[in-house]
Amino acid sequence: MSRRPPARRRTGRRRTRKASGGEQLVLIGGGLLLVWLIVVGVLRFLANNPVVPVLLVLVVGGAVAVRVVQHRKTAQWERVRSQGLRYALSQLDGLHHREFEHAVRDLMRRDGCGDAVQVGGAGDNGADVKATDPYGRRWVIQCKHRKAGLAGSAVGTPDLQVLNGTGRPVHKGDVVVLVTNGKFSKPAVEFARSQRLHLVDRAVLGEWASGSRPIWELLRAVPPPRRPTSLS
Repeated sequence: MSRRPPARRRTGRRRTRKASGGEQLVLIGGGLLLVWLIVVGVLRFLANNPVVPVLLVLVVGGAVAVRVVQHRKTAQWERVRSQGLRYALSQLDGLHHREFEHAVRDLMRRDGCGDAVQVGGAGDNGADVKATDPYGRRWVIQCKHRKAGLAGSAVGTPDLQVLNGTGRPVHKGDVVVLVTNGKFSKPAVEFARSQRLHLVDRAVLGEWASGSRPIWELLRAVPPPRRPTSLS
């Protein structure tokens, strides 16, 4: 009969594992001891120097107070700026088309639409600005900027067709508007009238941007308020 070879002893591995486990315990214990010594040292220092905690509290409290005051001043200035916002047509002509969208958004905010947001860009589905007015009506606005102002090309029916296809079905707008610092073609005006779209041309934009009245007071046949407010 053949004999099996004797099993190999694995004492070396076990000893290595035991040694590594012991080293970890030593390291953990040493780390805890170091933390304890630091905490004790800090507490002793503070006990021997009672003025330091007071100074720390004053410094932190002062920094927080300064931050709060700055935040309030910024919010207050933003309210003043938005309420007194005015644009001349020459200013609007000089804007980049994206800046023009931001200007329209800010005008809506000035008129009380606190949730007005600029959404223009890739995949905007024909909307550049969305807002809810104080009467609960949802506004969907497309912006067409012309560098040459009134001398630029007229906004035509194709742009209105895109807006008409998405303004109510996609964006759920109550008031669907196209704003330009230029002009509209005659077919575009007729198409807008037939589809209950609202047009803000250069003349209306100039009156609106000057701060005379909110946009819903400058347009005809705006839908009635969705809810009564203190303004109604």
